[in-house]
Amino acid sequence: MSSGPSSPPQTLTKPAFSEEAAIELVDRVFGLKVSWIRPLPSYDDQNFHVCVSGNKGVAEEEADEYVLKISNSEDSQEPDLIDVQTQAMMFLSTEGFPSATPYLTKDGNLMSLESGDTGPGNKKYMVRLLTYLPGTPVAKIAATTQIFYEIGKLAARLDKALAERFHHPSVKSLHRGQFIWNLANVPLLDQYIYALGQNKYREVVEQVIEQFKEKVIPKLSSFRACINHGDLNDHNILVDASSASPESPQYRVSGILDFSDMSYGYYVFEVAIAIMYMMIESPDPLQVGGHVLAGFESVLPLTREERGALFLLVSGRFSQSLVLAAHTALLYPENEAYLTITARTGWKHLMAMFEVGQDTVEKTWFETADAY
Repeated sequence: MSSGPSSPPQTLTKPAFSEEAAIELVDRVFGLKVSWIRPLPSYDDQNFHVCVSGNKGVAEEEADEYVLKISNSEDSQEPDLIDVQTQAMMFLSTEGFPSATPYLTKDGNLMSLESGDTGPGNKKYMVRLLTYLPGTPVAKIAATTQIFYEIGKLAARLDKALAERFHHPSVKSLHRGQFIWNLANVPLLDQYIYALGQNKYREVVEQVIEQFKEKVIPKLSSFRACINHGDLNDHNILVDASSASPESPQYRVSGILDFSDMSYGYYVFEVAIAIMYMMIESPDPLQVGGHVLAGFESVLPLTREERGALFLLVSGRFSQSLVLAAHTALLYPENEAYLTITARTGWKHLMAMFEVGQDTVEKTWFETADAY
């Protein structure tokens, strides 16, 4: 394991366009006049919420809202990958999922590669304009067991639709062998772990990595493969309250954001990722997994092997999120507040899982799920 920051892994360049530059992009590339603009938080891309007027075929007094998405320098070099992610969003929208769709450039394209004079080397960044989805992030509501169930169900339906009905010439670009956020690549955390320093957290992550190599990697071939969204986190799922009772609101999912972590993986990866991020939002985190799992299994029951890997897959995603956030915060200290959102409670939850132990946690999850 690498133990020092002497040779941290290659990193990507996060775009740093000013609001003025973003307004100019929307005008020049998409032919739209911006009424107002505000930056949105993001991990390694740059996003702006823009309101435009004078849209083609829209009366001057009406306004449309979009997200201007500027991809990081590394992803921008893979137009096939960004294209297939965008096509997947369009496909899901036609299938009835609340997914954003792109507004075409003046040339009729889904995206445009633009220079950004925001750093050394005059890097180029892929730019898209996506419809703005209304709703409140799960991170901002008092999450209920009902919404955990709905999110589990959504995760299974989404992966199933992509696996069974999404066809695109560039779909092979989703085989992202060394992609650090693919759950199969937990062992790659070895090269980033220096960012934790020497402490009890690092010891637990090292334990997760070793157990993952020993118990999960050999079983991958027995899991059912599919395309994963890969990042159904508490900020990427929007909900709205669909009942009139403020005391016990019934939530429905109103938006699915950020398809930039899409890759080939396995059904069980998606449910593990959803469980991990929903734990972040719950006052009773160890119970959450059962409700998410019940929703997922209402569409797609897991096999015995898949269920058996769930504890380490959830622990693996906690480790990915916490280690990579620490690493990226060292590179971009100005974005530390956003990068370490998960860390505020994530370490506590990961440590609790290991203190309680795999058998007890699984028993809680499976008994809750089976009670549905």
